[in-house]
Amino acid sequence: MKQKERKPHFFEKLAAQVTKATGSNAAIIIAFATVIIWAILGPVFHYSDNWQLIINTGTTIITFLMVFLIQKSQNKESVAVQLKLNELVAAHEFASNRLVDVENMTEEELKIIQKYYSRLKLKTQNEESLQQSHSIDEAEKQHELKKDIEEDVEERVQPKPDK
Repeated sequence: MKQKERKPHFFEKLAAQVTKATGSNAAIIIAFATVIIWAILGPVFHYSDNWQLIINTGTTIITFLMVFLIQKSQNKESVAVQLKLNELVAAHEFASNRLVDVENMTEEELKIIQKYYSRLKLKTQNEESLQQSHSIDEAEKQHELKKDIEEDVEERVQPKPDK
């Protein structure tokens, strides 16, 4: 079945184009040049209130609009990244599906998950490979197994006292 191609709304297209344009080198040069020209014109206008009002009004309007534009752009980017991460978590056979949609959890729930991973880190920090353990239970079993092997090796290596 062929998927219908969705066209972005006018405002979404405009926001994407303005975001791209305002993040360009040309935009930085234009902004810098505007401030330089404004500063050079200061003596011409005797540093009047109108001269100051021009830069204050212009920067206030641009800043006001840019705050909303940046927020819209960040929201879209954040959703896209979260969806990609959700797909990776859902697709990986050893990953915990509890992490899918983690961005919608409460702060308290996030702290619980953070503690879980802190414990996991402590259990696995001596591992040689980053991919050896996937859960606290597995890390504890791995740790116990290694401890048993080390003890066994020590017993074999240490000389036995003569009887």
